[in-house]
Amino acid sequence: MPTSSITKIKTKRSNLFLRVAKGHFATNHSHSNYYIDVAAQKSRLSEAKAVAQELCSNSKYKVNIIDTILCLDGTEVIGACLAEELTKNNWMNINAHQTVYVVTPEMTSGSQLLFRDNIVPMIRGKHVLVLAVSVATGGTVRAAMEAVKYYGGEVVGVASIFSTAEEVDGYTVNSVFNPKDLPGYFASPSHECPLCKEGKRIDALINSHGFSKL
Repeated sequence: MPTSSITKIKTKRSNLFLRVAKGHFATNHSHSNYYIDVAAQKSRLSEAKAVAQELCSNSKYKVNIIDTILCLDGTEVIGACLAEELTKNNWMNINAHQTVYVVTPEMTSGSQLLFRDNIVPMIRGKHVLVLAVSVATGGTVRAAMEAVKYYGGEVVGVASIFSTAEEVDGYTVNSVFNPKDLPGYFASPSHECPLCKEGKRIDALINSHGFSKL
């Protein structure tokens, strides 16, 4: 990868890091000077648990009922860990069944989110937390919130590993990391990218699955 080496940013939890590299990166929605590698948090149980515990340490969750966690970007392992944290005996925000559904949407060829008939009951009439890897432009999260509303669910908030936004369309975003953790961080539309204006080539295309070098 034609960037500086991966750097680990520590948190107060010994088994939770943010892994980043600096460079010039492009997503479907924006350009950024940081690549944030969350593969370990999505795939490694100990780190997924640490993310869930960090998210649950935020008092915002204590005022909401959460029936369903809608997992985007391959966050199902984190979602399961988060559901486990939320159903512990010391939490008072759980539905009457003392359980939480963990679901993921299906993506159509037109990039629309779809829930099959057997999954709809886990959305309709439920208080839904949207869980994403990162929130930058908010486009992916907005699509998820629109799908939840379309299928009769109620969005109660957004959770993510990294976010540049404190809220999306009036819904609070609870994240483990934010731009304050990354000196000089920016994410901007491609036509406003300062690195493009300086003539610097893109190092890699990135999405929730990882990166592809150019």
